[in-house]
Amino acid sequence: MEISALAAYHCLVFAWYFFVLYSLTHLRTEERPSEVFLYGGQWKYLTVLNLLLQAVFYGVSFLADVLRLIKKLRCAKCVISSRDLLFSVLAFPVSTFVSISFWTLYTYNRELVYPKSLDGVIPSWLNHTMHTAVLPLALLEILATPHRYPAKKKGLFLLGCASFLYDSWVLWIYFVTGEWVYPLFASFSPAGLGAFFISSLAIVVCFYNFGEFLNRMIWGQSKFCF
Repeated sequence: MEISALAAYHCLVFAWYFFVLYSLTHLRTEERPSEVFLYGGQWKYLTVLNLLLQAVFYGVSFLADVLRLIKKLRCAKCVISSRDLLFSVLAFPVSTFVSISFWTLYTYNRELVYPKSLDGVIPSWLNHTMHTAVLPLALLEILATPHRYPAKKKGLFLLGCASFLYDSWVLWIYFVTGEWVYPLFASFSPAGLGAFFISSLAIVVCFYNFGEFLNRMIWGQSKFCF
């Protein structure tokens, strides 16, 4: 894809995620079920944090494209390195995990992850934007431009750190409020919850490896250009 077209695409997707976040944070407060938006607000949900992550990623991607267009290659290299690290370690595996895990659990029992009471608060289009569209957009990004993946140990270490931080945030919210972020967690024993967190991390690692595989299959091991 030409750099100018890539810049336009990244700008468009960045604007889209910004609009989605704006829409989500400006839902009518009086219509929110009080049991859903306790301590931590919307920022306790991985789905919402993923939207913020995607907005940051596409903003960085757009900046990298602009720097390439104006021939600021030294600055572009630094920004592109940050872009690739964001995409490989977080943007792709997290968006894939959010979409697949949400719809799997939703199909099994929606009350575990998305109570029916939310239907009157979050419009259907916004639900699909948060949980469906994130996956094809992540796949389209792989098709649009090559990304350099970090050394495997570094990538997995950073992914593990991110997972640990979110799990700690979930446990802290439970410690403060006595309520779980997702009703699903209430059905687990402490050992079961630990096993669930470990299993979730293993799944995210699989998605990390899948993204790296797709990137290598489409672009080759070392294809990269300014």
